[in-house]
Amino acid sequence: MSEQPKDWLEAELQDTIDEDIEIEMEDAILSAEIKRIYRSHHPDQMPRKGYFHELLRLQSELIKLQDWVSYHKEKVVVIFEGRDSAGKGGAIKRITQRLNPRVARVVALPAPSDREKTQWYFQRYVPHLPAGGEIVLFDRSWYNRAGVERVMGFADEDQVEQFFQDVPEFERMLVRSGIRLVKYWFSITDEEQQMRFLIRIHDPLKQWKLSPMDLQSRVRWEAYTKAKEDMFERTNIPEAPWYIVPGNDKKRARLNCMNHLLGLIPYGEVPHEEVSLPNRVFNPDYEREVLPRELYVPQKY
Repeated sequence: MSEQPKDWLEAELQDTIDEDIEIEMEDAILSAEIKRIYRSHHPDQMPRKGYFHELLRLQSELIKLQDWVSYHKEKVVVIFEGRDSAGKGGAIKRITQRLNPRVARVVALPAPSDREKTQWYFQRYVPHLPAGGEIVLFDRSWYNRAGVERVMGFADEDQVEQFFQDVPEFERMLVRSGIRLVKYWFSITDEEQQMRFLIRIHDPLKQWKLSPMDLQSRVRWEAYTKAKEDMFERTNIPEAPWYIVPGNDKKRARLNCMNHLLGLIPYGEVPHEEVSLPNRVFNPDYEREVLPRELYVPQKY
């Protein structure tokens, strides 16, 4: 048998690994000095080979989870909250990287409009909840009220108190409706957040991540800590408990979160139709037309 299919598969696998490495090369633009400082603060980094081996294994399991959710018409909501720059986005990116966007989607809502500010607080989130066979990952969620809105003064104490009274029952309603609700809090130390903010300031590919709200989180570190503690105390219910992901080590945080999520949901193998490539149908009367050169993207690389 010809070795061509094997060579082709190996090339595809290499492309897959290259994509992972592209995503992982987050500090490629940093100066040598900043790299040195960062590595000195993270001497026990996970070896790249071991990290990618586990990442690909967990992502293959997430595909099985996706198939199970789709087949059984399950509904899954995963909430990602935490300190600014704690690694929520990186974890979400790795979880969804190989999933079908028709099944698993990310919801990251902007600041509410003037109209949305007059709505019932949970109203703007409800349309994004999953139907049967869907997974929704909230990159920040209704817990904005307990965090940034409270600390920054966008919500008064009466509104915050109303939120704390409403959210446990709101989440119990979601669970009673058949939604599997998982809540993650990504935690990092004060020193680690400061270093990541400095990296973003000096990296032109990351400066867009620094919003005025992010910068204020450094000034109001203790206020955010108190708000987080109040939130845990009042919203950590048996039907939807919080799970804390230590995020100082990005790679381990991603893998631990993915592994934990897989362990919470009793997914299994589902029937699949056997896939086979049909033969190409050739029409002897068909002649392919030559398209104008200006339709093509210039071959610069």
